[in-house]
Formats: sequence, structure tokens, C-alpha cells
Amino acid sequence: MTNPAYTRRRFLTHTGAFTVGTAAFGLSGCGSGSSPAAPNIIAAESERPKLPYGFQIGDIADGRAVVWSRSDRPARMRVEFDTTEGFLNPRQVLGPTATEASDFTSRIELTGLPSGEKIFLRVSYDSATDLKIGSELATGSFRTLPAPDGKRPVRFVWSGDTAGQGWGINPEFGGMKIYEAMRKRQPDFFVHSGDNIYADGPISAEVKAENGRTWKNLVIPEVSKVAETLNEFRGRYRYNMMDENIRRFNAEVPQIWQWDDHEVTNNWSASKDLSADNRYTEKNIQTLIARGKQAFLEYAPMRWGDQPESQRVYRRILYGPLLDVFVLDMRSYRGPNSTNLQAVENDASAFLGSTQVKWLKDSLAQSTATWKVIAADMPIGLQVPDGKDASGNPRWEAIANGNDGVPLGREIEMASLLRDIKSIKNVVWITADVHYCAAHYYDPALAQFTDFSPFWEFVAGPLNAGTFGPNLLDATFGPQVKFQKAPPTGQANLSPFAGFQFFGEVNIDPQTKAFTIDLRDLDGVSVYSNTLPPAA
Repeated sequence: MTNPAYTRRRFLTHTGAFTVGTAAFGLSGCGSGSSPAAPNIIAAESERPKLPYGFQIGDIADGRAVVWSRSDRPARMRVEFDTTEGFLNPRQVLGPTATEASDFTSRIELTGLPSGEKIFLRVSYDSATDLKIGSELATGSFRTLPAPDGKRPVRFVWSGDTAGQGWGINPEFGGMKIYEAMRKRQPDFFVHSGDNIYADGPISAEVKAENGRTWKNLVIPEVSKVAETLNEFRGRYRYNMMDENIRRFNAEVPQIWQWDDHEVTNNWSASKDLSADNRYTEKNIQTLIARGKQAFLEYAPMRWGDQPESQRVYRRILYGPLLDVFVLDMRSYRGPNSTNLQAVENDASAFLGSTQVKWLKDSLAQSTATWKVIAADMPIGLQVPDGKDASGNPRWEAIANGNDGVPLGREIEMASLLRDIKSIKNVVWITADVHYCAAHYYDPALAQFTDFSPFWEFVAGPLNAGTFGPNLLDATFGPQVKFQKAPPTGQANLSPFAGFQFFGEVNIDPQTKAFTIDLRDLDGVSVYSNTLPPAA
């Protein structure tokens, strides 16, 4: 199989995944507002569709939200929603039929939702062979965008790296408990900063952990080896949603997904060479990218109707007058991982790519929100190695190149970006990827490249994966470590037993407009806090 040159139309037609139904709040949508949530018929349990993974809410916007779910067979999706928990005046929308072409995933976009309200949901499926036979109801709720007056506080959480390094769902441990810790914080939304799955990381029934302990994983065939087939990539997402903490979290917290490398394979770019990796029988990286991206797009609760580019991941989420979130894609447009020392900007030194950089500059300039959060799937100044090239020179996976001098390689693109946005106030970067938590302050007074305004970068993760770090810093942009929490020296790939699992939390005060960051551990306890006042 070669990498298909999908247009957006061909991709949607092939998968059937992104056909959406819409419902205006206060209207009956595709059905009667008084219709029951599911057809009232007694049927054998085996005849009823199932929702084994519940549902997700994603990419909330002004008056809109995406609701995603998956059936276990061909079935028509149905969503009921109301502003009252008792569903006193429910409205419903009938969505697309989930089919095998999209791995039985489907999504509906709700529209016309009132701002500043809590929306209650009931999600179900109707059998494609008999629409009178319905599934059980999956229930949940979420908050819509704040009212334009900006009087409601904003709270969101972020992190990355789920089920990595063989540390999967351990029922004896309580599953992926950090998702429950995040849910209890009652955030408005969650940014998954990438590595939603570890397609290249087999999960075994038992893994030896630190201190002689044994980690016992729930396993299914699709996670027993590296993902190569489309079903194996899809199975990784299904696996994560077997965790009850994740399903409960998904039903209450809208999500914003971005991706990184492990959705396909470790440190991939279009030039990735798998010829020496005996775990793979499929050596064509383009084939793996196509399959990995299709699975990601099928399972991410994302909106695609607004995107001008086929299958585009980077986007802007406008979250009321206090906040805009700029979601980056640091994977799809990069040049090959190399020594990263190019003296001039070219295709080999690309990281975000010229089109995405221009979009980010323009979007930041257009933003009227108080705070502009850039959600990056990799950090700026941390050195992230990727082995060595054929000549034995260090090869780099992220932006930094281990050279503390003037910008070279991918740093050239970043220098241009930082220079052109230096007049934009209240820009904060959030990221994950390196499997520990940290707070970095980038200071032009200490940098080799000085033509930018100082800014903060906050690092969280992992959610449920091995813990590593800390990584070395590259001095080109003058980063300072203000805080970090990582395994003790000499220890790496610690299991969740060790407790080094982290997420970040942001709170924006509507009165003072102060921006408070907390880095929280597996139990939701803050290990670092910092409040940033808004620039005048």
C-alpha cells in the first residue's frame, strides 16, 4: 500500500467518519423534540447496538460542540441534549450511520447552544437493520463557552502521553487514575498535547516495575505488537477507552486533541527509515502515516468542516473574551530529523512549515482575547535527541540542536516566529512530550537570539506512561528552569507506581484577568504554582 493522495472529499467518502448532523438549540433538529431518547421496543440484548466506549465531547466553539461515539455494529447515532438534568425540554439530532468503513465511529455537531450554560447529554444508537431497536443510553454533561461578558472564570487542564512504554491499564492500580484526578478538578476543557496512543509500544500482561513490583496490564490482541494494520492503529484508541476513568472523563470534559509521533511510530517524519527495525514487516513509512492518521482522525472528537486543508490538525479554538487556544501540528510539515544545524531556512530545516507559521502569526495578531495559549506538542528549548546519523553526529527530534549559539536549523523558523509576535501580549506556551513536568522562562537578556519578548513555557505529562528526564536545555533562546520534577538521577522509565505522572491546570480570573498555572501530580496535588498578571 502506498500513501494515498487523499483529498478531503475522498477521505470523507472513504471513511464515512466525518459526516455530521446538526441541531439548532430550541429546534427539533432531525427528530421531534418530544421523541424518546431511544426507540421503545423490547428486543433481545444481542440485537441491540452497544456503546462500549461511551462518548467524547470535542472542539467546543461559540454555540457548537462535537459529540463523538462508537457503536459495535452498523447503527444510526442519536443525541439528546437539554439545559436541565431532568431533560424537561429535550432536543435531539439524528446523526450519520456508523459503518465498518469508519470502524463504527461517528460524530454529530450540535449548534446553536447557549453560552454560559451546562448542557446535559444522552447518546445512543439505533440499529441500522431495525431503527426501532435502540441501544442503552450513555449520559454526560459539559459547559458551553462563557458568556461574552467574560464574568465566568476559565479553567482548563492539559497533558500528554497515554499508555506509553508498556504501562497500560492496570485494574489493580485503579486504571489510568490521573484522568479521574483531572475530572475532579471540573475543568471547562482538556488539551491532549499528543501521543494519544503509543502505536509503537507493545503492551504485555505483566511488566517488571521499579522496586521489584509487577505492573499487570489489561491486554487485547491489537496492543500486543507494534501497530501496522489500520485495525491495529484503531485498536490502540479502543484500548485506551476501555479504562473507566477515561470514559467517565470523556463524558464530562470537552477535549482538544493534537498529535505527535507515537500516533504513528517513534520520532517519525516523512523520511523515517524502518529497514533495520525488525518489529515491523511494513517498512513503508508513508503507509504507516496514512493508516495512523486515519485512525487518529476517526477517533479524535474534532470538527473538520471549518478546515481549509484536508485532514488539518492545527487550528484555533476561541474560548470567549479571556482565552484563545492555538493548537499546533509539529509533526506533519517537518523536514527530516537531522543534525539540525542548517545555516539557512529551507525544506530541510522546516518544523511547523511556512504555511502554519504564517497562520499562527496572523491568528495571534487577530486575537482579541486577553490570553493567547499556544498548545505545542513539543517544547522549544529542551534538547530531545533522536540517536545519531550515519556519520555519528547527534540527530535531533525537536527544535533545539544542542548548539547554544545563534539560531540554526529548526531554530531559524522559531526565531522568525518569536520576532514577529514580540509585540503581542500575554502569549503562553504549553506542551508535554518529555515525560516530566517543568516551568521554563525564556529571557532575551540571557539568549543568543534576543529579538523577542520574554515568555513562559509550561511542560506537563505523562498521563499514563514511563517517566524520564530532566532533559538538557539549549541556550539559544535563553530558557531558564524555574521548576522541574522528574525521576531521581539515574532512574528512567518509572511506572505510574512511582507517582511521577503530571497534568497542568490553568485558571483565569475574570476580575483581575490573572493567569494561574498549577502543575499537578497523579492525585491532583499541586507541585508548582505561578500566577501571571496580564500585560497592560
